Amino acid sequence: MSQTSSNPEYAFFLAVIGASATMVFSALGAAYGTAKSSTSIAAMSIMWPELVMKSIIPVVMAGIITIYGLAVAVLIVNSLDDGISLQLGTGLIVGLSGLAASFAIGIVGDTSVQGTTQLPRLFVGMILILIFTEVLGLYGLIVALILSTK
Repeated sequence: MSQTSSNPEYAFFLAVIGASATMVFSALGAAYGTAKSSTSIAAMSIMWPELVMKSIIPVVMAGIITIYGLAVAVLIVNSLDDGISLQLGTGLIVGLSGLAASFAIGIVGDTSVQGTTQLPRLFVGMILILIFTEVLGLYGLIVALILSTK
């Protein structure tokens, strides 16, 4: 790896920490969102097994957040030789926004699955709220992509 004179010696270390933070925070959030939603899905599936496939949507949406983190981690790793020192910020942006979005998805998914079993017409509302919580992670991805192109 060639070091440019404009970057300090620790820039490579910060870039690796940025890529790690991206994956750790986004995966941690997705794991929480999946676990939180899955407990309600498991409880609901005992009495209403026909609603299981509709109720898996929060789990899928929490997993998408990890894909955002993976995409940015790959961008960071591929730009290690470019001498860019913004990788730590890029990784933290997408990782922490993914963590927050996945936490929200888990809480909304847990409550919405319980509510949908009691009143099935709440399903559309659940989807809309989940979309709004997913967008929080997407905002982090957009800002990280803009930052990584500088």
